[in-house]
Amino acid sequence: MSVNYGSKRIVVGAHYGLRDWMAQHVTGGLLALFTLLVLAQLLFARGPIGYDVWAGLFSSQWMKVLTFVVIGSILYHVWVGARNILMDYVQPVGIRLVAQIFTIVWLVGCAGWAIQVLWRL
Repeated sequence: MSVNYGSKRIVVGAHYGLRDWMAQHVTGGLLALFTLLVLAQLLFARGPIGYDVWAGLFSSQWMKVLTFVVIGSILYHVWVGARNILMDYVQPVGIRLVAQIFTIVWLVGCAGWAIQVLWRL
């Protein structure tokens, strides 16, 4: 005779909830602040905004480093969102793994390209 004292809970996922929520909000806030900083610098620029103004904006080393930190934040923001979407909506494990590997390779490629653009390698 089998006695059922309640349903068994099936726990799935890696329980990233609060950490992911915080990561999304912190990186999103950093992106917003960086956007405001760049817009403020462009608003106070004299004359037409052309290549010289853009090159001058990103010529200092601190701005390059800050920009790369923000690009890193974008990449992490994208990874958390993409990983959560894939975990929630792609059920076959093999397809989900391939999609996650593709996403990681693509994001690492974007990071390499950002380094090339910022430091003209």
